[in-house]
Amino acid sequence: MLDITFGELAEARFRLYDGNPVIRSKFYDPVIADPSVITPDESPDGKWYLFAHSLKGISVFVSDDGVVFDKGRRVIPRAMRADAKKIGDLYYIFYERLQPLFARAKGLVGGKWESDIYAVTSADLKSFSEPVPILTADRAYERTEKNGHSLSNPFLLEEGGKYRLYYSAGLTYIADCGFSEPTYICLAESAEPLKGYVKYPAPIIYPDVRSRFFDLCCGCLKVYKLEDGYAGLENGIYREGDMSKSAIQLLYSADGVKFEFVKTLIEPCVCYGSDWMAQFVYASHLVKTAKGLRLYFNARDKAYMLSGREHIGFAEAET
Repeated sequence: MLDITFGELAEARFRLYDGNPVIRSKFYDPVIADPSVITPDESPDGKWYLFAHSLKGISVFVSDDGVVFDKGRRVIPRAMRADAKKIGDLYYIFYERLQPLFARAKGLVGGKWESDIYAVTSADLKSFSEPVPILTADRAYERTEKNGHSLSNPFLLEEGGKYRLYYSAGLTYIADCGFSEPTYICLAESAEPLKGYVKYPAPIIYPDVRSRFFDLCCGCLKVYKLEDGYAGLENGIYREGDMSKSAIQLLYSADGVKFEFVKTLIEPCVCYGSDWMAQFVYASHLVKTAKGLRLYFNARDKAYMLSGREHIGFAEAET
């Protein structure tokens, strides 16, 4: 639990770090995305560990201060959209498991995308177990006849010895990007972290054509237990003129199931003379340290898959 109230979070003003982005994608690998952070108080050696994916899989980046990270090393192939959590003495990395490279490439050029949710564990964040399947597609809304199926963006919330796994499902094609984004937000629950998850009978969040920020599809949702309820951070995909965009939105829930929009936290902009987050602000991870709240996220400068690039940065709540 984050020991703050929802009101305190809603009133916080997040200031972008002026040295963003702190992790840049490579020229030959133009995406580094979906950060998930283990903070020093929970890491095995008092350092920051940030998990993020590129085209080659999930890598882990290590830092003394959460600002300057090392070059990273790949730890999970065929993987994207990690969620790293410490439970007891073990670290759990939930992620979207992809097809092998050739089949995945076909999916991007007219074939069918197929992905499910898997997990690995680690005692030291250096070596990792063999992958374990967590959720596979078995609902009609998780599939499309043309594009295939997708379960993605896992985010685990442990509460009272039970486990809620929020995840995205389905595929919505975004024309100006040339690729698909997740359609729905879903929820499954279990008494154990690695097995036994029972899916809710329907998604908990749908795209809404009446909404400014969620009219195309839902993107991903990260949920945090607070002193007086739950906060959701969602980056829906929306239409603005002829362009698609994404921004990080703050949602409130009394029960962690039904959410309502409250405000925009971070939106696309040209900041400090850089256009690295000019069109999309994507998946985020909120952490609380002795210095306050820090929100890591990835962003994209332009839509089209062959020209856009994604990097990782952060914002801090002003005190």
